[in-house]
Amino acid sequence: MNLNARTQLKQKIVCGQASWRLASTQVEAFVTEMGGQLAPVTFDRTGRKLQPYSVAPWAEERTDPAMPAILKALRGDFFCLPFGGNATPFGKERHPVHGETANARWQFRSQETIGGRTCMHLSLNTKARRGRVDKRIWLLDGQNTIYSQHVVSGMSGPMNLGHHAMLKFPDVPGSGLISTSRFVYAQVFPGAFELPEQRGYSLLKPGAEFKSLEKVPTVTGETADLTRYPARRGFEDLVMLVSDADLPFAWTAVTFPKERYVWFALKDPRVLRQTVLWISNGGRHYPPWNSRHVNVMGLEEVTSCFHTGLAESARKNPISQKGFPTCLKLDSKQPLVVNYIMGVARIPAGFDCVASIQAARDNRSVVLKSASGRQAVAAVNPDFLRADAGWVGEAFGLVM
Repeated sequence: MNLNARTQLKQKIVCGQASWRLASTQVEAFVTEMGGQLAPVTFDRTGRKLQPYSVAPWAEERTDPAMPAILKALRGDFFCLPFGGNATPFGKERHPVHGETANARWQFRSQETIGGRTCMHLSLNTKARRGRVDKRIWLLDGQNTIYSQHVVSGMSGPMNLGHHAMLKFPDVPGSGLISTSRFVYAQVFPGAFELPEQRGYSLLKPGAEFKSLEKVPTVTGETADLTRYPARRGFEDLVMLVSDADLPFAWTAVTFPKERYVWFALKDPRVLRQTVLWISNGGRHYPPWNSRHVNVMGLEEVTSCFHTGLAESARKNPISQKGFPTCLKLDSKQPLVVNYIMGVARIPAGFDCVASIQAARDNRSVVLKSASGRQAVAAVNPDFLRADAGWVGEAFGLVM
């Protein structure tokens, strides 16, 4: 199927939102018009039908008209520009929560399938800071992989940004095992992430620094193991890890041993410098959450000072003062390309927490090794992460 900008791809209402569909032999995905949010996604669609991404429990409910668009659609993965709450204006710029890219209505541009490669192209003209964002999502036949690209053009000045992937875990304590590539600094959000007087509760110790996800200080004086989830029902917490920028690529992974697969995400750590873990397990008792958003974890690849917003990330802050950038500098004459990969891999029995993900010699697959010594292989081209828009078009045979 070849669709160009003059042909509007028919939408379908999926989990309460008008969405566009794209599919390959292995993956079926939907992207919402409002906010460009990616979900539901079905990997191994003709076999085990794996659906790791979360969709908010209120997705098909009638909601308060004043609710931000991002919350009405809340699901899967979406691109944030700027990332975070953005309660404080940045000069004359007033951005919504996680930016217009996560709230406004995207325009369909085209969908092409050429030689087993399908690409959906959407675009958005932003207003808070005038410019344009082009979203392209590729699916390749034979791969349980999503290639996501955002090209930011026409903007100048500091900008924090990121991806906001959210997974729904089986309702069994410790059903998922979380791990990441090497990080050089880690901290619990230093402010009050939730306030009891507003019916929100957190357990991790504000501002606590840590070196291992297995031992993170809590307000009780004990430590929490963030590598096993679901856990800590009734609490909402947030931590940030600074990725090692010397790695060829950085990764985040969740192993589901019983379901026998791993979800993973790959990024360029020089573009997306940090990983934010939003641990959402029923700690918000106010609408629309009403303590029913449980067993969800956001695994969010960003360049940002936690989730506070552009104003806080653009000025000097405790993270940037440690030498870790919390903003990128946009140039209206040079578009910024943000490439990101998500996928799943089947795993053998005995495969536990991911210990490493490395590119195979041919750069057409990655090898995942577990702490237990077991191994799995996923068909994916990690060179996509370092590619500019032209490389992507050449490599995948698609007109950009």
